[in-house]
Amino acid sequence: MNAFFASIEQLDNPEWRGRPVAITNGLTSTCIITSSYEARASGIKTGMRLKEARQLCPGLIQSPARPGRYAAVSTRIMLALENITPDVEVFSVDEAFLDVTHCQRLLGTPEHIAQLTKDTVFKASGILCSVGVSGDKTTAKYAAKLNKPDGLTVILPWEAKTRLHDVPVTDLCGINKGIGGFLADRGVFTCGDMEHLPIGALAQRFGNPGRRIWYMEQGADPEPLQLTLPAPKTIGHGKVMPPNTKDRAVIDTYLLHMSEKIAARLRRHAMVAQTFSIGLNSREGWIGSKARSVLPTQDGRVIIRLCKNVINACWQGQGIHQVQVTAQDPRPMNGPLEMFSEDVTPGGNNKKENSKSNSAHNYARNYAHNNKNNDDNHKEKTAATNATMDNINNRYGEFTLAPARLLNRSTMPNVIAPAWKPYGHRQTIQDAEADTHQSAPHDDEEQ
Repeated sequence: MNAFFASIEQLDNPEWRGRPVAITNGLTSTCIITSSYEARASGIKTGMRLKEARQLCPGLIQSPARPGRYAAVSTRIMLALENITPDVEVFSVDEAFLDVTHCQRLLGTPEHIAQLTKDTVFKASGILCSVGVSGDKTTAKYAAKLNKPDGLTVILPWEAKTRLHDVPVTDLCGINKGIGGFLADRGVFTCGDMEHLPIGALAQRFGNPGRRIWYMEQGADPEPLQLTLPAPKTIGHGKVMPPNTKDRAVIDTYLLHMSEKIAARLRRHAMVAQTFSIGLNSREGWIGSKARSVLPTQDGRVIIRLCKNVINACWQGQGIHQVQVTAQDPRPMNGPLEMFSEDVTPGGNNKKENSKSNSAHNYARNYAHNNKNNDDNHKEKTAATNATMDNINNRYGEFTLAPARLLNRSTMPNVIAPAWKPYGHRQTIQDAEADTHQSAPHDDEEQ
């Protein structure tokens, strides 16, 4: 998509069309998330502060982000693309890969399907996109960037290696400064240089992803489309705080906010976790560690207790500007949760117990049994409370019902993560139009 968030704001506010628009995370934020092409022409970039941006472009329009609206438009686009081919990989909120190998007899040449895709996206959303066509994912994505906005670029598969020969390696998707530096140390600066580096050098350092990089740089990315959403390896949330925050009550509120968000996502996908990573970001770097609950959990109250334990041990009063809480081992909740059963009785194999030890044993068994019943009742009440809270929040909006302390939470809206998907555990932002359509088959929701 072309400046996706800004294009939606210009669509919804016709008086902004043709004018420089900058999107920020809420009205009080001073950091630019993205901007329109009119703003970019003045030198405005993502991550720039508003004060600096307005010096470059005095007429800049600030628009607070509306993640629910963006998610709704993205969902409509992705659903519309499935009318062209069922082989669609949602790559991010504003990008998708289509494999049209199997529909050319029905729809025509790849070039024709590319134009059909542009028309389909515009009809579904009212905004423009750019399309790249080639024989592999990486080259097609590179092609899509060449003639933005509103471009259509074809790189024939048998010409891909030649077209990429002089392109810097870091211009391709997935090649960041770290990998770029590794390649530069070995004399690889452009894609054409890659043929002089043995594939084993990359494989030894990066494993199978390294092998893929070797082929990517030569226009032959071997990776097929990812049509299913894999089970989550982690589930986490972070939040930027006011700079140099030292008030423990404020830090605890932010941690509670993130704990409840993670717990709600775990419950939504019928998952639990037992190991959590808790971190605070200061000028000196990240502070924190991992913590482990006694049993797998999906309850925010358990997670915030772990957070407080970690902060008590690690935080020395430094100024904090960001918090992060991550479930490291999410898994389906239908696994074994109990470590012991009520049938476990210590010393049960000793047939020579006297009456005193039998009495003590019976007392201990009865005490454990009664406490287990109390614990089971507590778990049932907790589960019922969380289910009620989730039902209300799903109907009326996130944190309509929440712990009282979260009345003081950050007013900044949620942001769309790069890995956002319109379905499954990656649907971190709810579709603002979710009540009016089904975004995906329900069986994907449990992955």
